[in-house]
Amino acid sequence: MNAHLRNVASFGVVRMPEPLGWGWSKAASAVPAPARRTGRHLRAALLGVAVSSTATVLAFAIGFLVFVQSLERLERLPAERADGIVALTGGAQRIGDAIDLLAQGYAHRLLISGVNERTSREEIARLNPGQRRLVECCVDLDYRARNTIGNAIETRRWAERNGFRSLIVVTSAYHMPRTLDELDHVMPNLRKIPHSVVTPNLDPATWWHDPATARLLASEYVKFVVMRLRRLLEGDPETSAATTLFGGEPVKILTEDSSE
Repeated sequence: MNAHLRNVASFGVVRMPEPLGWGWSKAASAVPAPARRTGRHLRAALLGVAVSSTATVLAFAIGFLVFVQSLERLERLPAERADGIVALTGGAQRIGDAIDLLAQGYAHRLLISGVNERTSREEIARLNPGQRRLVECCVDLDYRARNTIGNAIETRRWAERNGFRSLIVVTSAYHMPRTLDELDHVMPNLRKIPHSVVTPNLDPATWWHDPATARLLASEYVKFVVMRLRRLLEGDPETSAATTLFGGEPVKILTEDSSE
């Protein structure tokens, strides 16, 4: 036995030379198993977030296109008469159209909902000079409603006070889907007949050519989606905290005298 082997044998252990061909496999296994599992979980989570985000954006885009496609392009007279007419403020053409429908006998009373406190009956009559008598006798003004939810609440109060069972609803075409949904929510058993006011300079068919129209329609669609989500959390919007959370105070607190 040579001197080297005697020295090794004296410790009771024979050390073999380190393998050379597969040394890289030992370095690869140096990463702890928990760290590898954490990395896999992180990648899976990021992939899930990316897939969910893509699906959400795609669903929103498809929903927006369906929403735009559903909007009226042409203004049509109502197919039938009703007990009353409600016009939501937001454009002078809405009020003018509603008064014209009243004059043509489509109903015998009109509510203009969401009137500005500075707008008087006299001013409305002045803007519709041929219908002054009709404005004075058969038009009610609602100063309380602050938003579309408030419009629906005040319309219900007005319809119940007058015993109406059907209404012609006058508002802009892009606003009509949300308006009808809000009215259906507070008055599911009352028949609604939409009369969409088509604005000449707002064409839903060519929204992608007009940034202003695109912004308006996108904003209205977002409000429509939020309204649908809000309805999942509330019962009657007149007494619901979700209504205030999502849309602010729906109605102003005024005396009876100031609403006439």
